[in-house]
Amino acid sequence: MNKDEKKNEQKRPSDSKEVRSLREDLDDDIIYLDDDDIEDPEEIIEEPDEETASDIEYSEEESEECEEDSEKYEASDEEEDDEAEEEEEEYEYTDPENEDLMEEERAEKRRKAGKVFAIAGGSVLGILLVVYLGLAAFFHSHYYFFTEINGTDFSGKTVKAVEQYMSNQVKGYQLTLNKIDGTQEFISGADISLEYQPGEELQKYMEKQNPFLWPQAFWKRDKVQATIGVKYNETALAEKLAALECMKPENQTPSASAAPVFDGTEYQIQPETIGTQINAEVLNSAVADSISQFKSEINLKESGCYQLPPFTQDSAEVAAARDTMNQYVNASVTYDLNPATEIVDRAVISQWLSVDENMNVVLNAEAIGTYVADLAGRYDTVGTTRTITTPSGKTANVSGGSYGWKIDQAGEIAALSANIQNGDQVTREPVYAQKAVAHSVNDWGNTFIEVDLSAQYMWYLQDGNVVFEASVVTGKPDPKHETPAGIFSILEKMRNKVLRGEKKEDGTYEYETPVSYWMRVTWTGIGFHDATWQSSFGGTRYRDGYGSHGCINMTYNGAATLYDLVYVGVPVIIHY
Repeated sequence: MNKDEKKNEQKRPSDSKEVRSLREDLDDDIIYLDDDDIEDPEEIIEEPDEETASDIEYSEEESEECEEDSEKYEASDEEEDDEAEEEEEEYEYTDPENEDLMEEERAEKRRKAGKVFAIAGGSVLGILLVVYLGLAAFFHSHYYFFTEINGTDFSGKTVKAVEQYMSNQVKGYQLTLNKIDGTQEFISGADISLEYQPGEELQKYMEKQNPFLWPQAFWKRDKVQATIGVKYNETALAEKLAALECMKPENQTPSASAAPVFDGTEYQIQPETIGTQINAEVLNSAVADSISQFKSEINLKESGCYQLPPFTQDSAEVAAARDTMNQYVNASVTYDLNPATEIVDRAVISQWLSVDENMNVVLNAEAIGTYVADLAGRYDTVGTTRTITTPSGKTANVSGGSYGWKIDQAGEIAALSANIQNGDQVTREPVYAQKAVAHSVNDWGNTFIEVDLSAQYMWYLQDGNVVFEASVVTGKPDPKHETPAGIFSILEKMRNKVLRGEKKEDGTYEYETPVSYWMRVTWTGIGFHDATWQSSFGGTRYRDGYGSHGCINMTYNGAATLYDLVYVGVPVIIHY
C-alpha cells in the first residue's frame, strides 16, 4: 500500500472491521513493482499463440454468461458502495467529536454572516437617511411629488417656476367654450387685456408643506385649486360675453321638463329636453373662474350655464303626476239622458289634464265647465221653443216659461270633477236643477194643462185624454198685465188665498182679493183661481176691459174641479 492509499484509508472512518480486514488481505496479494524492475513494459504483454488464442475464443452463450456475471458483480459493487455510504453517514452522526466540530464551524459561519448583514443593513439605513434628509431639504423649497395646481403637475417645482409657467400661459391664453350643440366659441387673453399678477397664495401653500413629511405624497396626492392673481378688463370681458353667439336671443331655446304625456291609452313620461337658453349670471361666473385658474376650456353644460329644466324623467314628482293622471283617465262617466247617452272617458278627460310648474296635476275646471255648459245647451229644455197641437187641432209654437229639463251646471261640474279624481266608472243622470216628465221633444208628457190665449180656452189632459175644459179670462193685453206665454208647472195649491197687488207707499196694497181656490203658475203672482166677479168667460172680454192682472180667471165650479184634478208639478202650457 502506497502513502496515498494509506492516507485515504485513514479518511474512511465509516469502514467496518470486515471491510478493513478485506482490504488488508487484498494488499498482501498485490505485488507492487518499481519502475526499475520493468525493463520494457511491452515485454510483459506477450502475443498469445494460436492454441491459446483459440482457447480464449468463447461461444456466444459463454459470452452472454460472462456479461451477466459482470452485471451481477457490478450490482454487487454498487450495493457495497451504498452500504459504505450509509455506514459513513451513520458514523458522521454518531461520532460525538465530529459533531461538536461541525457545530463549531456552523456557529462561526453564523457569526460571520451576522456581521455582514449588520454592516450591509447599516449601510442601507445610512443611505436611506441621507436620501430622506436630502429630499426633505429639497422639498423645503419645492413642491411634493404628484402636486397638481389648477390641473397642472408641478412636482418638484419651485414657486418661482410655477409663477413663470403661469406668466407664460397668460401670454398665449385662450379659453374654449364647449357648447351643448357641439360647437365652440373662444375668448383669448388679448380680448380682455389679460395680465398675470404674482400673489402670495403659491408661497403660502409652499409654507404649509412640511418638508419632513414628503413620503406621504405617494399616497396623499395634493390637487390644489389656487386662485392665481390675474388682471383683465372686466368691461371687455362683459362685452365679449354679450357678443357670443350663444347669448343671442334667436339662438336660445328654453328647456322643457319631463312630463306625463297621453299616448291614447295612458300617460307615459316624456323625457326632459335641454335647450340652449343661457343663464348669463352663471356663465359670467364660470368664465371668470376659468380664466383665474388658467383653464383651457369650459363645458357650458357641465358648468351649469344652461337653464336646465327643474324636473327630469327620473324625478319622483313626475312619476307621481303620471300615476295620478292615469288614475284620472281611468274614470268613466256615462250620462243617462234616456234614450240618449253621453260618455266622458279617457279620450275626453285627457284633454282636461295638465301639470303646473311644480308638477302638480291640474284638472281644468274651466274646460269641465265648458263641457257641462255644452251638455246643458243640448239637453236643457227650459225656455226652448216647442211645438204643440191643441185638442182642437191647432198647432202652436211655444217658447219661454220655467218648465223643462235644466242641469245644475255648478253641481254637475263638482260631481264630474269628483268622479274623475276618484277614478269612478259610473252611469248616472246629470245633476239637475229641475226635471221634466220625459226626455222627448214634448217633455211635458201626456198629462198637462193647456191654455190658448187667443181662444181664451183651457184643457186639462190626463194620459192624453181631455178630462176637463173651460172658457177663461186672462190678463189685459198690455206689458204690465198680460198673461205670459210659455211652459210652466203648478208650483203650489192653496185654499182661501188673498191675492194682493203691489204694496203702496202708505202700506196698503194696490188690491186685495180673496179667492177660494189658488193654483200658482209663477212666483211672480200668476196662477189659476176662481173669479166670481166675472159675469162671463171667454170671447174677447180680456181685451174689452175685463182682463185680469195676469192670472187665469175661472168660474168657481171650474176652479174647484181643476183644483181637485191637478197636483203640484203638472205642466202648464200657455200659448197664443
